[in-house]
Amino acid sequence: MARSFPVRSQCRFDTTGERRFAERLDKLLEDDYLCWYNVPIGPKVRYPDFVVLHPRRGVLVLEVKDWKLSTIQSADKSSVVLLTHEGIRRASNPLTQARVYALELQVLLKSDPLLRQGAKAPRPGELIMPWGWGVALTNITRRQFEQTDLGEVLNPQQVICQDEMTASVDAEAFQQRLWGMFPQVFPCALSLPQIDRVRFHLFPEIRVSAQPGQFGLFGPGEAELPSLIKVMDFQQEQLARSLGDGHRVIHGAAGSGKTMILGYRCAHLAKATVKPILVLCFNRSLAGRLRQVMVEKGLGEKVSVQHFHGWCKEMLTAYNVGLPAGNRNVNVYLAALVEKTMEAVERGLIPRAQYAAVMIDEGHDFEPDWFRLVVQMVDPSSNSLLVLYDDAQSIYRSKKQGLDFSFASVGVQAQGRTTVLKLNYRNTLEVLTVARAFADDLLCGREAGDDGVPIITPQSAGRRGAFPELIACAGDREEGELIVARLRDEQAAGRSLSDMAILYRYTRQAAVLEQVLERANIPFASGADNGLARDELFGSQDSVKIVSMHSSKGLEFGLVVIPMLGQMPDSRKPEADEARLLYVAMTRAIDRLLMTYQQPSEFTQRVQRAISGVTSELGEVLETT
Repeated sequence: MARSFPVRSQCRFDTTGERRFAERLDKLLEDDYLCWYNVPIGPKVRYPDFVVLHPRRGVLVLEVKDWKLSTIQSADKSSVVLLTHEGIRRASNPLTQARVYALELQVLLKSDPLLRQGAKAPRPGELIMPWGWGVALTNITRRQFEQTDLGEVLNPQQVICQDEMTASVDAEAFQQRLWGMFPQVFPCALSLPQIDRVRFHLFPEIRVSAQPGQFGLFGPGEAELPSLIKVMDFQQEQLARSLGDGHRVIHGAAGSGKTMILGYRCAHLAKATVKPILVLCFNRSLAGRLRQVMVEKGLGEKVSVQHFHGWCKEMLTAYNVGLPAGNRNVNVYLAALVEKTMEAVERGLIPRAQYAAVMIDEGHDFEPDWFRLVVQMVDPSSNSLLVLYDDAQSIYRSKKQGLDFSFASVGVQAQGRTTVLKLNYRNTLEVLTVARAFADDLLCGREAGDDGVPIITPQSAGRRGAFPELIACAGDREEGELIVARLRDEQAAGRSLSDMAILYRYTRQAAVLEQVLERANIPFASGADNGLARDELFGSQDSVKIVSMHSSKGLEFGLVVIPMLGQMPDSRKPEADEARLLYVAMTRAIDRLLMTYQQPSEFTQRVQRAISGVTSELGEVLETT
């Protein structure tokens, strides 16, 4: 079965003929075919009905028409005159239209030197694959077609007719009809990187940013062709294009592209809706970073990004409901904030259905009542709710929720619309494998029903890098000097300061780290600075980020330093919670992970065993390959 974008069940076809033709493509083409239905291509945003790509056949553009012979009044090379319920109208010649799209497609792809044939190839400078175009006439048989003069304006070889695309048609005969549409045929064998380059050019919206700390959102524009092209993988693209209306839950391992898909969804919905879009998360630092990215990409007016309790406070203030009485216990105050917001919604003081769509990032940190509140904010006419979830990263959730969490019980109706993402693209194989080895007990995969909460065991996408380091230091001075030296080395190698983070466990550690960087004249922004809100960490200045482990969740940096590891685990906390917290911190590292300590602890020993075991295991693999 061909791989379709979007999946056919989520496509909005203009005609029954398009739907029927899509069914044939799905069922009569093999797994290595890629089919895009009514998806915009190229910088001119053309909308061919279908684009079909095969690594050994080439790329084909198809237009589909439900015309009957009785409705066609006349036709020439440029247009067709039709008799419709609304009277006479003129339409473009579909074969000419498909040819225009195909010509633009091949010119676009030829602009990439790596998609052109070399000087010694049979066709120097030409596209490395055949390209063609054609028309599907879903209500005209081959015999009817041949009994008319339509063949003079629609090349018979580039037309597939009604009786050639029935449910019982032979798959080989159907495919032969398609590939007979190519004006030129020659051998080709596209590699996976070449297929990714084709997708990069044809579908700019699936590009993945190469810039650090962007969650993969919004790749490079048209001005520059990067040497290393990055696009969504097939599952991510298929999911992003197939979200559709209604409630949707995505369970994804750390670094699997959940936030990237959220960004794609925001950009898509912002073009089609008048009401604003709300993005919620628990972590203020993550909210601040997401907000900055949305503003940079021109979505700030349509997409509101908030941390959950900040949004509750804003609702109570905006509708003059009043805030709850202050309380020295922050948790008690925040609970009262949520309770008062829910009560105000119930009484009609705060209106429901304020947003065209609501998206919840890091949903594993949300309490059941929070979901019950947020669901009411979605406009029923769109009913668009997206929840991103990874139970392995639940570092804030209260114990009382346990593992029996049900989305249906809190109003999230996502049965049949739940997806699992397992591949981790953020971390190198070395970083991810060490983090997994450390937190092995936490990451034992747990299956769940369609409405349950599974634990996703992350799988590496295979990107290689340096092994994580765990270095013992004799005292504060040596530890500080080591961290400063590493930051300067990375900066000298071309890494920006903003792509480096130091993650601390306790606020008292942050004060020490701030002094270390201040003495070294290294610019920094600290989440422990009372004068700097955590959601404002990512300003315009290039600076190292000093962030608590809790606040780091959802963020990512090229270099991550975790100092004073010997002070973990906190004896006042459950060890499993502490291990989960360190796992989250370790998996913030995109390329390099440095951990330091002065006194050994249970965690330093576990990390050392993980590094030793992974180094030995991966070293043996390299020797045998």
